[in-house]
Amino acid sequence: MVEEGSDLKTIVAKQGSPFTINLWEDRTRGEQWVPSYDSSEFVMTGDDFLRTTSNNAVDSGRRQFEFEALQSGSHRLEFHKRMAWKFTAEARRIFLVDVQEAQA
Repeated sequence: MVEEGSDLKTIVAKQGSPFTINLWEDRTRGEQWVPSYDSSEFVMTGDDFLRTTSNNAVDSGRRQFEFEALQSGSHRLEFHKRMAWKFTAEARRIFLVDVQEAQA
């Protein structure tokens, strides 16, 4: 599991096994993380939002993405933080995923 942090993170994953990426999202402000990846390298198997505030006026929390790596090797997985009213990304997170071959 990888938490939000600097702009570039390295993840080690096993081919065919799920891994998760967690990013903070403030939906009150209109934030939404949008993943960008090659569908021949990854398949997204889950997308959940865990609200961490107890206030009705605030909608923020942790967005959890789950992926499965389809190919061994080093692959890029990118996330762009979008705002509903903007055409450009507010922020970007890049993950280099080192996928190890599945053991037979």
